[in-house]
Amino acid sequence: MQELRIGTMVWGEEALNVIPQILPHGFECFEIAFWLSTGNTDLVETAKGLKEQLSEKDASISCLSIFGNALTGEGSSEDTLASWERLIDNAHHFGVDLITGFTGRLADRPIEESIPRFKQVFGELSKRAMDKGIRLAFENCAMDGDWNRGEWNIAHNPAAWELMFNAVPMDNIGLEWEPAHQLVSLIDPIPQLRKWVGKVFHVHGKDATLAWDIVKEHGIHGPKTFAWHRTPVSGIAIGRILLRF
Repeated sequence: MQELRIGTMVWGEEALNVIPQILPHGFECFEIAFWLSTGNTDLVETAKGLKEQLSEKDASISCLSIFGNALTGEGSSEDTLASWERLIDNAHHFGVDLITGFTGRLADRPIEESIPRFKQVFGELSKRAMDKGIRLAFENCAMDGDWNRGEWNIAHNPAAWELMFNAVPMDNIGLEWEPAHQLVSLIDPIPQLRKWVGKVFHVHGKDATLAWDIVKEHGIHGPKTFAWHRTPVSGIAIGRILLRF
C-alpha cells in the first residue's frame, strides 16, 4: 500500500524562508518549484537547509519542479532545459526521485507539431533521469492554450498524452495530474483517472467549480466566466494541495 502525504508548493528561491512559517500547519511534504529557471539558487545548499528544517517535523520534499518552455529555449525560457538537467542531477541532495514541470510546446502551433521536438528533448532527459533513478512528470495545465495554439504546455489533454507517451515510451515519464485542469475543459476527471492512473506520479489536489447554467446558455467562448479554480479547503492560504504517491 502506497503512502499519501499532504503538502503544498513553495517557490525554490523562497523555500528556506517560507517553509518554517507554514510547517506548523501540518503539511507533510513540499513541492519545491522554479519558474523558467533555477537561476542563482545553490541547489546543494538549499537541499541541505531544507532537510534540516523538515527533519524536525518528519516532513519531506515530494518533488522538484521547473515550469517553462524546454522545447524552444527562447526568450525567458532560455535556461529551462538546462534547469531540467540541473534538477535531475541534484535530485539526490533533496532525497527525491521526481522532477515535474510543463513539456513546453512550439508556440501557437498544433500539438502534434510539437511531438518531434518533445521526443528529442524528453527522450534525452528521460534517459538522463533513468540513469539516476529519477522519474519525470508533466503538469496538465493548459496555460490558456488549446490543441491548436499555446505557449507553454502540450500535456493538458489525453489525446496529447497518447502522442507523448508513444513518442517517448519510457516507464519513468508520467503525469503531475490535477483534476481542476480537466474540469475546466469539461472533462470528467474520474473515468480519466481510472484509465491513466498508472501514469500519475504526483497529484495537485486543486478543485474547480463549473457553472453549468452559464455553459448551457452561453457556451464556453462567450464573455461570461463558466469555471473557477479553488482549493478544497478553507481557513488556510495555500496555493494547492499535493498528494505524494
